[in-house]
Amino acid sequence: MKKSQRVIARFPARKVGTRLGIAALFCSGLALTSVDAQADSGSQVQLYGLIGTYVGSLKRSDMPQSAVLMGSGGLTTSFWGIRGNEDLGGGVSAIFALESFFQPQNGALGRSAADPFWSRNAYVGFKGDFGQLTLGRQRNPMYTAESLVNPFGSSVVFSPLVVQTFVANYGGTIIGDTVWNNTAKYTTSNLKGFGATVIYGLGGAAGSPGIGNLGVHLNYQGHGLTAVLSGQRVRYTAAGPVGAQYAYLAGAAYDFKVVTLYGAWAMTSDVSTPTGSHTYEAGLSIPFSPADFLLAEWARTQRSGPTHTTNSLRNTAALGYDHLLSKRTDIYAIYSIDKLSDHPIGNTFAVGIRHTF
Repeated sequence: MKKSQRVIARFPARKVGTRLGIAALFCSGLALTSVDAQADSGSQVQLYGLIGTYVGSLKRSDMPQSAVLMGSGGLTTSFWGIRGNEDLGGGVSAIFALESFFQPQNGALGRSAADPFWSRNAYVGFKGDFGQLTLGRQRNPMYTAESLVNPFGSSVVFSPLVVQTFVANYGGTIIGDTVWNNTAKYTTSNLKGFGATVIYGLGGAAGSPGIGNLGVHLNYQGHGLTAVLSGQRVRYTAAGPVGAQYAYLAGAAYDFKVVTLYGAWAMTSDVSTPTGSHTYEAGLSIPFSPADFLLAEWARTQRSGPTHTTNSLRNTAALGYDHLLSKRTDIYAIYSIDKLSDHPIGNTFAVGIRHTF
């Protein structure tokens, strides 16, 4: 049995929701077709993803009571997708990816009802020695950069840096989603560890050619060091004229073998409001064995603005233990503490599991 056939066998349509079942059958047809296509034209299609969930008691500082729940994702938001490439010759390939978030605890698609079907990525483009150019709905590179410089990665549940900048319930300082619509994104090829990404989101508003979003991102990975430098502009419309928020991120991580240290700084500025913020983050990851890791992180965000609600201080810290059961499955336990100005301390306890396929 081919690898693509083995993967699809894990998703019998009668055990999932109707739309997901139809999509799985569609993916099955693509993957089975790609077995022959790969031999004839150098093209291939893959089905892949990650499923994870956690159980815990969640209480932010501004919540009156804790909530006992089973959540989707946890350390990584659950998703599934299909991707493919075709060799066009001359070192150039056509590529595409279609990815959808889902909630394993209730079977719903998306992170919420507001998400489209292909909520994580939906793009097509080209890849070669020149780099990669893609068009469609794509992950915000600033969110990707943050995941590289904190020990809890891309977690929108447990990473203090991510929740304070991108999660609305924690007063996220950065306007916009972790995924941008209507974007053109260019990423350079790896140049001795250095890379750059430019992303532009077309506004699509009649008579407003300048409403598009823009991001410029630099990174370096090599010799145990990861470093990122990002800047983005997000424009938005409210009751008045078009407003704009500018956000910046600088961060690094260094692997000392016995411990990996993380640090980051982020700021936002909205001159039309006016409001702003400064976020500082520090963290570490200690490998007790090839399969056991201690994770710790703290982030502090100071917001400034014309009102009491926009002028606040938040501190969030998390301590976790991650154990790898195999190359594709891990289990973890996490404790988090959160403190917002003029509110009592909130405590969160959770255990979870992740599995990639």
